[in-house]
Amino acid sequence: MRTPASLLAAFLLLSGAVLAQQVQVESFVLDNGMEFLLVPRDTQPHSISAGWLAKVGSANERPGITGISHFFEHMMFKGTNTIGTKDAARDAELRAAQEETWSRILDLVWGEQYRRWRLGEIADPWDQECASSELQELRRVLAEQTAAQRAVIEKDEFDRIYTAAGGTRLNAFTSEDMTFFFIGLPANKFELWAWMESDRLLDSVFREFYSERDVVHEERRLRTESTPTGVFDEQFEAMFWMASPYSWPVVGWPADLNSYTLADARRYFATYYCPNNLVGVIVGDFAPEQVKPVIARYFGRLERGAPPPPLVTLEMEQHAEQRLIAEVEAEPQVEVLYHTVPHGHADGYALEVLASLLNGRTGRLHRALVEGKQLASRARAGQNGRRCAGAFAFSATTKGDADPEELEAAWYEEVKRLQDEPVGERELEKVKNNSLADDYRQLRQNFFLMLQLARNEALGDWEQVNERGPRIRAVTAEEVQRVARKYLRQENRSVAIYRRKAGAAPEDARLAALSEKQRDMAKKMLAPFAKAPRAEVEAARDRLAEGIEQAPEQVRPVLEYVLERLKERLATDGAKQEGGGS
Repeated sequence: MRTPASLLAAFLLLSGAVLAQQVQVESFVLDNGMEFLLVPRDTQPHSISAGWLAKVGSANERPGITGISHFFEHMMFKGTNTIGTKDAARDAELRAAQEETWSRILDLVWGEQYRRWRLGEIADPWDQECASSELQELRRVLAEQTAAQRAVIEKDEFDRIYTAAGGTRLNAFTSEDMTFFFIGLPANKFELWAWMESDRLLDSVFREFYSERDVVHEERRLRTESTPTGVFDEQFEAMFWMASPYSWPVVGWPADLNSYTLADARRYFATYYCPNNLVGVIVGDFAPEQVKPVIARYFGRLERGAPPPPLVTLEMEQHAEQRLIAEVEAEPQVEVLYHTVPHGHADGYALEVLASLLNGRTGRLHRALVEGKQLASRARAGQNGRRCAGAFAFSATTKGDADPEELEAAWYEEVKRLQDEPVGERELEKVKNNSLADDYRQLRQNFFLMLQLARNEALGDWEQVNERGPRIRAVTAEEVQRVARKYLRQENRSVAIYRRKAGAAPEDARLAALSEKQRDMAKKMLAPFAKAPRAEVEAARDRLAEGIEQAPEQVRPVLEYVLERLKERLATDGAKQEGGGS
């Protein structure tokens, strides 16, 4: 058994390792401007994590095409003229026919349907029940063309090729500032990755362009419209960001999602998916001198484009508090947002330390609001630095008979304490060490190091992965107090109060105990199993049970909650079958 002294020594050694940690990255740039970040290491033998970053997200959009960056994430899995089709010529012919039909549909919707909507003759210009006979006929033709195209498509062939080669975690995500495509592979399949990824950049086919938006509408429904606070969170963000393009959702506004065309998509692709706006990230068991010629052979085929336009609209200073009050079918809760600084800004590190002081089971929020006053079932804070702006957020869910206004008042007490009283040296050192130790543990995994390099490169510079430790370590009590006074001000804040709608069922207490991001992740994971066959639920239960111990610490509570719910679903189904229920 370890003694307290040996535990302290081990912790100090870990802290030293964190301070000394420097990720060794080799930057390799092709003649066309595409950069590759190479991190060879053998901590996970015979495997690599590989991805490529497009420096484009929802912030690069404009009204009329919001959501197109996320839509491209979907389109990039549809294949090329080589992958994803049984008949490339017929496929192209049907895509052209669909484009012509959709163009005629848009002319009618934007023209006659919008006119009728403005006059109050119809409730929704996009609703098929409000469509004219001509519009209904065009939609029927489009449906026939879509069905004909499905007959020549090799569904999910991109995924199947990778899976057959031992690929795992094939996926992508889109945020306000980036789109990232990634996979885990056996190290000896690197050339397959280079060919597959360069092929979809060189010869991407936007097949199912018009039917795929139905998939994105469903994603929006699950992510936003079917969650208790989703539509209000979206409204709150739009209120908070006055001038910045961060004001619209990553998934886009519904009318925009319906409206962009293949011509819009091609222009967007040519602007943001040129190699001089892309960065590859390779982490794992490989030799740089062996992969560089492969990278050059495949990705060197891409043609350099014009530099993408810069983001020029800066967020305006907020001069008065803003408030949103809503009734939701969930536990009462509160969120307070403050305008802060972009990723990499000097004040961002002090704001991160401030958040660490507040978070965790030994943090100030848990001690004061959860255990002390017993007003909250959960409470957390965080600094979110994006490429061109940032926000500091406090959020909490009520406990028992408490109301969100009481939580809000308790939060302001904690803010005042931060502003008036310097943080003690011991408390400050503890949260900095914990934060750096978390970083150290996470960056030991190839996959998470790849993600961090991509994220930092998208938001500023990959080298911030190495700079963060020393910058966090250098934060002083005076800096924490200064940023609390500078940013956590009344006139700089926006407040969302969510009260429980009359008659609404209480939210699952286990779910409420998770953070906002964790709850969102859990709901998304559970959504596909709401009506899934029993065999699929059993398979998911078994996979989760096997993988929980290997999951990152911050994800484990989500997986545990999802596993419990799947077990409950199976138990309920079994009881129904025994009792003869449907």
